[in-house]
Amino acid sequence: MNRFPILLLFIFTILFSNAQSIDKIEVVIGDEIILTSEIQNQYLQYLSERIDTFAISKCDIIEEIMFQKLLINQSKMDSIEVTSDEVDSEVDKRISYFEKQLGSIVKVEEYFQKGIVDIQDELKKVIKSQIQAQRMQSEITKYVKVTPAEVKDFFTSLDINNIPIIPTQVEIQQIVVKPLVSQEQKEKIRSKLNQFRQRVYSGEDFKVLAALYSDDLGSANKGGELGFVNRGDLEPVFERVAFRLKEGEISEVVESQYGMHIIQLIERRGDQINVRHILIKAKANSEANRNAQLEAQRISSEINSGIISFSDAIIKYSNDESKNNGGLLLNPNNMSTMHTFDDMSISLRLKIKDMKVGEITSPAIIQIQNENSGYRILKLNKRIEEHRANIVEDFTIIKNLALNVKKQEVLLLWINDKINETFIHLSENVLNCEFKNNWIK
Repeated sequence: MNRFPILLLFIFTILFSNAQSIDKIEVVIGDEIILTSEIQNQYLQYLSERIDTFAISKCDIIEEIMFQKLLINQSKMDSIEVTSDEVDSEVDKRISYFEKQLGSIVKVEEYFQKGIVDIQDELKKVIKSQIQAQRMQSEITKYVKVTPAEVKDFFTSLDINNIPIIPTQVEIQQIVVKPLVSQEQKEKIRSKLNQFRQRVYSGEDFKVLAALYSDDLGSANKGGELGFVNRGDLEPVFERVAFRLKEGEISEVVESQYGMHIIQLIERRGDQINVRHILIKAKANSEANRNAQLEAQRISSEINSGIISFSDAIIKYSNDESKNNGGLLLNPNNMSTMHTFDDMSISLRLKIKDMKVGEITSPAIIQIQNENSGYRILKLNKRIEEHRANIVEDFTIIKNLALNVKKQEVLLLWINDKINETFIHLSENVLNCEFKNNWIK
């Protein structure tokens, strides 16, 4: 399982928290409050994920939460709007991410020890606050820029020990062989979805059918509704069909990488749409899985014998969408072709870590989106060893560091101004902290 981004780790802490102790208010900032449990959750999350050598105290955690609450309070005063559609859309993305990482909605529920509806409700609270704080912070720093000269000056001013170490990065190509679902299986699913389509046009409720029959459990609980999305947010084949629909219209059967769907357009709002769908996943049988394994072994043999190059084999044999990108495996955190070992799942890391450039793995089984198994052959395409950043090769990284420092300076000025004009009350426990900013009036 991939190492989750820090933003999601905080969400995990919230979802896992089942504390039954009596909560109390530790801080009031304007109309916002900070509870004992919120401080404890964030601190436990930090302790569980600590990978650096710098100790952060509970008071540091409290100050960070106070800063977030100050942003949220100001965002409300400035009428920075966060719509329920935006929150729902982000919740769906997070649920989808969890599903991909853990394998299925059922496994997500088992992991969090909560039903999917409870998980969604918890996520909504956290995500709305996150969006409010992020938008307010972006508003404060939106005009902050750095010039190339400032980047150079910033780099020159750094002590050698403060110049970041860039971890080892690798670029990976892949050939994926997915088991083929028989045409007979597809026709049965197509027939079933067409029956649902006719039932809706005959007066039945699409939402009820989605709740009863859709394999997309994340949306089935909401009658198949996905919430408002922009172009580019959806799977390409699904999206092309969805954006062509008229309100209330139901599509013909659509086949995507996730399975087969029928889609109904609920509402169009400018370049955004809200749709609901019913998904039925096509499951490959044991014979198809065995044939995929044999095919992957045959391809591997051809490559190792020099009959075909790895790049040509990607074009000829891979039936994954990555073949359109030269078989390059994309980093889900930044969509770059370069990966650090921390970005990878444990299984992928173990395969790649000691490989040499140009080396190729034997076929290995993987899970793919529609819950079938597939087989993957990997090639290490490029490797950049760990090094201390330099202004030539790592200019973008240095530029982002310089920009972040400048933004932090602007934020510190803003914090000091807002503290002076915002009602703030701290409990006796919090008053004992020594803060970087003057929260104690």
